[in-house]
Amino acid sequence: MRQTVSAVIITLNEAERLAHCVGALEFCDEILVVDSGSSDDTPALARSLGARVIEHPWMGFGRQKQFAVEQASCDWVLCIDADEWVSPELAHAIQAVLHNPEASGYRFPRCNRFLGRYLRHGEGYPDLNLRLFDRRQGGWSQDTVHEKVIVQGRVDRLTGDLLHESGETLEYYLRKQNRYTSLQAEAAYRAGKRCFWPSMLLSPLFRFFKFYVLRAGFLDGIPGLIHILIGCHNSFYKYAKLCEQHVHARLTARKNQA
Repeated sequence: MRQTVSAVIITLNEAERLAHCVGALEFCDEILVVDSGSSDDTPALARSLGARVIEHPWMGFGRQKQFAVEQASCDWVLCIDADEWVSPELAHAIQAVLHNPEASGYRFPRCNRFLGRYLRHGEGYPDLNLRLFDRRQGGWSQDTVHEKVIVQGRVDRLTGDLLHESGETLEYYLRKQNRYTSLQAEAAYRAGKRCFWPSMLLSPLFRFFKFYVLRAGFLDGIPGLIHILIGCHNSFYKYAKLCEQHVHARLTARKNQA
């Protein structure tokens, strides 16, 4: 007997992309959308597509996704974002494994589409993500950004790709990356991490060598080059923003002592 599965999606103003995402989830027993205050009729569209919708204030990526998982009707959950869709090969693999799951969770490749091209090398692929799991055995971390699923027990890998639209335009993608680096810096500051100039300088260089050279990102052409250069800038900006946090804290402390 096949285990039932809920597809779980968190949304904010995703009306333009949600239909594509939901359309690839017909094999799921439930589609649950948790919306955090969209102004573009995302909840109404989700309901028209057959999804169950819960509106809930934003709590940060990790906590919001965990809240959504807890509202699902099925114990097996497939967590995806509105800018992702399940390929036919992955849908077949998920259905097959749910007839006799031997692991607590399953990861699979995520293929990022960037500037009109699916990136098959470098940091863009295989970009393995653990998104299918038994919620009785695990859940999402509480991280505000770069959250991840943590499960107790065995984790296996499935074939087939989760396809991801990295950004409709370069401007949109850069805005998103700017937000992510700010969240990373804030999280690092709260964790007590310091900013050192070697990290600020060497982290981007190491990232470029690892993904563009060793993992052959150059084979993805101009989109691959742009993608890794933005990633390298992100590595720098994350540390620069962490440095800004410490400077601001010192200035505030001096002001309070004055």
